[in-house]
Amino acid sequence: MKARNRSGSAELCRKEAIFMKTIGFIGVGVMGKPMVRNLMKKGFPVSIYTRTKSKVLDVIEEGAVWCDDVKTCVQDKDVIITIVGYPKDVEEVYFGENGIIANAKPGAVLIDMTTTSPKLSERIYAEAKPRGISALDAPVSGGDSGAKAGTLSIMVGGDREAFDACQDVFAAMGTNIIYEGGAGKGQHTKMANQIALAGAVASVSEAIAYARRTGLDVETMLASISKGAAGSWQMTNNAPKMVAGDMAPGFFIKHFIKDMAIADEEAKAAGLTMPVLEEVLEMYRELDRRGEGDLGTQAVIHYFDEK
Repeated sequence: MKARNRSGSAELCRKEAIFMKTIGFIGVGVMGKPMVRNLMKKGFPVSIYTRTKSKVLDVIEEGAVWCDDVKTCVQDKDVIITIVGYPKDVEEVYFGENGIIANAKPGAVLIDMTTTSPKLSERIYAEAKPRGISALDAPVSGGDSGAKAGTLSIMVGGDREAFDACQDVFAAMGTNIIYEGGAGKGQHTKMANQIALAGAVASVSEAIAYARRTGLDVETMLASISKGAAGSWQMTNNAPKMVAGDMAPGFFIKHFIKDMAIADEEAKAAGLTMPVLEEVLEMYRELDRRGEGDLGTQAVIHYFDEK
């Protein structure tokens, strides 16, 4: 039997000795599916909604409860988590009479883990708060491998009370869980992450292209430099995929373009010019124009292969 008449997001989000938070999860794709699995492994009851039911039959068989629409998925849930594709998808699921904000119960906590516009996160927070609903923006880093391992980095903006009270939910999905500040600050932190990532993934590709053109054994070269000052997550995880020709998406090019475009927009709004970000963004846009938007970000090596 579930406790009733709790007041405030902190009490609703606190893990009690015999009660587990009920979770509605919207967006069960490359990242969302392993996140759902990790939540269920920790004992959370999870209801799910995604656009194509046939793609989530496996997690339904594993115990997730299917819902036919967003409204049904969020009603009476303690925590609602979303990780969808684009800002327009976030708007679609959060707003309107059938959206999350209109149908979540007072005291619920909304956690948007999509990488999206900080301004949109601020809007969700502002519209949820008068209804007695807390909203956290909590984008993640670590790719599909981090989602599967439950080791995601999670950057959280919103009220500190709601963040503190939902630690058990975050801990089921990640290991580096950091409070960044008020609404939108999680998204701003993710923008900084994507700015740094843009330069890192492009530089690894350039190193591989240089090694090939000068006749080096690429694997030997990577083994030589990956443990020194040039070492990075990209070199350890994506460089071997580049060398092997494995372009399966852990993170789609089309989604990285979306992220970099938001970062560039926010940088310009802050009066900054980001020359490295802008150059890498154009590289990926060129790949997208070639029809490679559904490949993984490591496919940036194709840009250099054509040079």
